[in-house]
Amino acid sequence: MAPAVRTTCPYCGVGCGVLARGAGESVSLAGDPRHPANFGRLCSKGSALGETLGLEGRLLHPQIDGARVSWGRALDRVSRGLARIIEQHGPDAVAFYLSGQLLTEDYYVANKLMKGFIGSANIDTNSRLCMSSAVVGHQRAFGEDLVPGCYEDLELADLVVLVGSNAAWCHPVLFQRIVQAKERRPEARLVVIDPRRTPTCEAADLHLPVLPGTDVWLFNGLLAYLSRRGLAAADFVAGHTEGAREALEAAEASAPDEESLARICGTDARRIGEFFRMFAAAERVVTAFSQGVNQSSAGSDKVSSIINCHLLTGRIGRPGMGPLSLTGQPNAMGGREVGGMASMLAAHMEIESEAHRRTVQEFWASPRMPRHRGLKAVELFEAMHAGRVKAVWIMATNPVVSLPDADRAREALARCDLVVVSDCVSQTDTIRLAHVRLPAAAWGEKDGTVTNSERRISRQRAFRPAPGEARPDWWIVCAVASAMGFAGSFGYRSPHEIFDEHARLSCAGNRGERLFDIGGLAGLTRAEYDELEPVQWPVARRGGGGASRLFEEGRFPRAGGRARFVPTPPRAPAHSVEADFPLALNTGRIRDQWHTMTRTGRSPRLVEHLSEPYVDLHGQDALLAGVRTGELARVATRWGSLIARVRASGEIARGHAFVPIHWSAENSSEARAGALVSPAVDPLSGQPELKHTPARIEPFLVDWYGLLLTRRPLVRSEGSEGSERSERPERPERSDGSEQPEWRGVAWWVLARGDGFLRYELAGRGVPSDWTERGRDWLGATGPEADYLDYCDEAAGIYRAAHVVDDRLDACVYISRRPELPGRGWLAGLFSKRSLDTAERAALLAGRPVQGAAGGAGSSMDDGPLVCSCFRVGRSAIRDAIRAHALTSAQQVGARLRAGTNCGSCVPEIRALIAEETPA
Repeated sequence: MAPAVRTTCPYCGVGCGVLARGAGESVSLAGDPRHPANFGRLCSKGSALGETLGLEGRLLHPQIDGARVSWGRALDRVSRGLARIIEQHGPDAVAFYLSGQLLTEDYYVANKLMKGFIGSANIDTNSRLCMSSAVVGHQRAFGEDLVPGCYEDLELADLVVLVGSNAAWCHPVLFQRIVQAKERRPEARLVVIDPRRTPTCEAADLHLPVLPGTDVWLFNGLLAYLSRRGLAAADFVAGHTEGAREALEAAEASAPDEESLARICGTDARRIGEFFRMFAAAERVVTAFSQGVNQSSAGSDKVSSIINCHLLTGRIGRPGMGPLSLTGQPNAMGGREVGGMASMLAAHMEIESEAHRRTVQEFWASPRMPRHRGLKAVELFEAMHAGRVKAVWIMATNPVVSLPDADRAREALARCDLVVVSDCVSQTDTIRLAHVRLPAAAWGEKDGTVTNSERRISRQRAFRPAPGEARPDWWIVCAVASAMGFAGSFGYRSPHEIFDEHARLSCAGNRGERLFDIGGLAGLTRAEYDELEPVQWPVARRGGGGASRLFEEGRFPRAGGRARFVPTPPRAPAHSVEADFPLALNTGRIRDQWHTMTRTGRSPRLVEHLSEPYVDLHGQDALLAGVRTGELARVATRWGSLIARVRASGEIARGHAFVPIHWSAENSSEARAGALVSPAVDPLSGQPELKHTPARIEPFLVDWYGLLLTRRPLVRSEGSEGSERSERPERPERSDGSEQPEWRGVAWWVLARGDGFLRYELAGRGVPSDWTERGRDWLGATGPEADYLDYCDEAAGIYRAAHVVDDRLDACVYISRRPELPGRGWLAGLFSKRSLDTAERAALLAGRPVQGAAGGAGSSMDDGPLVCSCFRVGRSAIRDAIRAHALTSAQQVGARLRAGTNCGSCVPEIRALIAEETPA
């Protein structure tokens, strides 16, 4: 058997190692036990990667205006189009918009082309949406974008503080390292600071539910508390920092006492006092923060207020302590290393520095170099909307879904003279607006490096060939650069050559003033690059093992070698709630999905846990809005609206709401969270305020709810490669370019992929005069010879139907006036059967499993909603096991059913089920 290929997961910034075995369609994937980020563990998404490798829906050939063309024609159109616009309007009339999904080598050549040869800094990335406030916080305090510590510090800490991070769902492998460390050392403590009571809170010793946007007040209060009680590390502050007095004055002014602080933060003063005492008492403290901190109009100050507390106590640069930014994407840090953002040059050099510009330009031997920062993501799309940016090249991202005020982003692209999109999928909300579509290699097909949240460079290795005419992103960029006349500087033959140049640039002109230095990795042979083990930078010398922690000697890469305290006068979110929009809307990820679902949406098990867009509300807010759990509601803001299922999880405080970010026009009728979000940004980082937008909830009244499962997509679509039918219902465009669902009375729909079938959740207005005619139309059961079963109770508003082909279930539909519809798991099981027996046919019309029949009560087909995605264990199966065996712990459930024994992200839900089943 061929040895496994060691690669790296393409999801979050934890950077887990993955082993790939096999080839073609028979690839098996598992965690890499040798990788120091995960030691063999994978989360639910990583465990399901093998289900996402199919070619259905892939972009396989270049296209111009939707028609297949040769690579030569596509490259000519892109290169000539860019050159024409640059000649007529200047280099700042073009832009690149990149992604943390790109490999470092891809990022490097894109940045080199834009800044060194086109001569503009208009190159930004979707990392602007998740990590740019952390970058500013690092730069202001340390002089460079540096993460001081490492994952091991989370296990060594006496206190871990998670701020704005639902790590149990968003970084589950890392979170399990924290949980297991607590199990080994029960004296270790975990504090979670989050407006929501997320699954992460279930493992916490203290949950501090502060109001969104009040983090600066809280950490200013902590800074003042530590100072008042004489807990400052006086020698460290005096010898290794500057600006403490100014920061303390700002902190004292904003947080005079704990009672005042509690009123501002909207939480209990006793909890705040307990947090302050825990932080003061623990020498080894790690404060790990993520999107709840960064995605704010005050995100940079939030990061600085956290760092200030670590500087005051000297808790930085030593084992078990320091601030730790939890990166959202697999290569957000690698993109920052090579300068793939509008606000920086390559190798952590500064675009405003003449010396740095000269270093980079001389190294590249490039004809030009921008002197000023370019346009950050939100302002970049605004410039497109205004007509100042006339051409954009988007790589590996879907901004029409992910950007704030996303409808305006769609309008901006529609106004652009030239839109080029490189992607591996044929249909996204963004690629539909592209003039030129370039087929890119996907994960498993491309080769290069990524850098995770702890500065660890890992190899991403190909284990299967790229299909069709798909090419690696670095190849595409270099081909365009060569067509523009820059072939001599972009003649790379492999990512190894690009990485070598990147490593050499990292130490160019660097006399120790920049800590990002991987010069020790320059000059690797191709074999050495191929075998490169995960390593944390800096790696300044050949053979060096990297550095787990920075600042161990108290020296920082700033003038004078001192870290800087940054005064952080607090300010409220940019837009306040008001009478018309009384709720503070929060957006974020859910456990089993990633970004806009172009990859995770292909895995049947990943869509089973939370399979449709929802709005999570406090029960009293739902009552005031006139909406009920399970029914539909419209969530509206000044910028847009969406329709979602109402949920009351108990995680949300009054006055707040939460919607997930993942759904797009490709899998739902109206559920893009980005369309609702305010375009307000942090003035320094440019990061959008995705966690606080004033909103209101309105009933979305319908006459019926429906559930339809089918083996075949419902409508034809001429633009989709790999299939002559599209999975989404037909949606004619309005005159303004937006799209309106028009699917025979359907007012709302959501699509999810199952094992061998597609599932549509539906709701409609207007009751058809003949449900049988409508059902036959939907299910494709035309003609009198079709084996079509149906049942209709007009008085009760119920219709059920099934289409059977060669004794096998082909499609079924269920309609009701209420949202309660048959169990999805049971119906999914029927699609796996080669033929249906008489009892199963009867069950289809009854809308429930028949007792004693295959798939009936107690069978694996009736496990209820999915809880554990890794092992596909449903809620009913867990409840049954708890009752039958008197189980009292998640460990006991795991021993019986395996649920919760892989990534652990379902453990909080298992514990909740145990609590529900345990007599008081």
